[in-house]
Amino acid sequence: MFQSLSLPLLLLIFAGGAAVVWRAGISLSNTTDSLDKRFKLGEALGGTIILAIVTNLPEIAITVSAALSDKIELAVGNILGGIALQTVVLVLLDAVGIGKQDTLTAKQSSLTLVLEGALVIAMLTLVVIGHQLPKDLIFARLTPDSLLLVGTWVVGVWLTGKAQKGLPWRTNPPEKVPEKDDDTSDKRSTGKMLLVFGVAALATLAGGVALEESGDAMSKTLGMDGVIFGATILAAATSLPEVSTGLAAVKLKDYTLAVSDIFGGNAFLPVLLVLATVITGKPVLPTAQKSDIYLTGLGILVTIPYLYGALFRPKRQIARMGLDSFVVLIVYVIGAAGLFLIAKK
Repeated sequence: MFQSLSLPLLLLIFAGGAAVVWRAGISLSNTTDSLDKRFKLGEALGGTIILAIVTNLPEIAITVSAALSDKIELAVGNILGGIALQTVVLVLLDAVGIGKQDTLTAKQSSLTLVLEGALVIAMLTLVVIGHQLPKDLIFARLTPDSLLLVGTWVVGVWLTGKAQKGLPWRTNPPEKVPEKDDDTSDKRSTGKMLLVFGVAALATLAGGVALEESGDAMSKTLGMDGVIFGATILAAATSLPEVSTGLAAVKLKDYTLAVSDIFGGNAFLPVLLVLATVITGKPVLPTAQKSDIYLTGLGILVTIPYLYGALFRPKRQIARMGLDSFVVLIVYVIGAAGLFLIAKK
C-alpha cells in the first residue's frame, strides 16, 4: 500500500498511526473500566476478554492480511514476538505509571494474575508442541494444535471468570485505594459507552493497519531483516494500544485491569494462529521458523517472574521498578540479543 512512498512520508504516516492508537487506547481503557462496573465483569475478566482482544485488533488485521497474501511468516513472527514485547510493557507501567511509592505487583488485590499468567504459559507450550506435529496433519482446515489452543483459551478464560467469585482460600491483599464516588464515565448511558468503545476500537484497528503498512514499507526501504522487523519494530508498533490502555488504567488506579490487559492479550494472541490456519488451509505451527520458537520460549521466560511477583508482592525497587520487572527487563534484553544472533545464521 505504501511501498512507493518516500521515507519521510512513511515516518509521518507511522507517527500519525501511533498518535491515533495512543488516543484510542485511552478511550478504550476508560470505557472498559466503566463497562466492567456496569456489567459486573470484574477488572480481571474485563481485561482478559474485552480490552485484551480489542487492543490486539492490529495483530488481527496483520494476521488476516498476511494469510490472504500468503506471507504468514510475518504474522507468526509478529504474534510470537509480540507476546514477549507486550510483557515488557508491564515493566514500563511499573517504572513510569506506579512511581517510587510501590510496585505494580504489590498493588494487585487479586491472585487472578497467577491464573492469567499460567494460561499464557500453557498457550505458548502448546505452540511448541504444535511445531513438532507433521506438516500435513490437517482436517477441515483445522489441526490438533488448533483445537487445543482454542479449547485451552476458553477453559482458561472460564477459570478466570470463576475466580472472580472468590477463591477457596484467603490472602492478605494490599490496602485498596478507595473508589471515587463521582465517576464521570459511569454517568454516561450504556449505549453511549458502547458507542465510544466501538469508535475507539475501529480507530485502534485503522491506526494499527497504518502502523503495520508504513512500518513494513520502511523496513524494506532500510533493508531490515524480516525476522528482526516482525519481532521488534512491528511488535512494538502493534503494542502501542497496550501501552496507552495500561497507563490509563494505572492512572485510574485499576492495577488489575492494567496487568490483565497484557496477560489476557498474550493468551489470546496464539489463537490468531488458528485463524491463520483456517484462512490458508495449511498447518501454520509445523512450518514456523526456529526464531519463532525461540521467541515463544522468551515469552514464557518473561512471564514467569510476574507469577512469582503476584505471590510475593515485592516492594523493593531497582531503578524505579519492582524486582520482578527488573528481572523481566534483563531477560528480555538478553533474549533480544540472542534473536539477532539467530537471524544472522
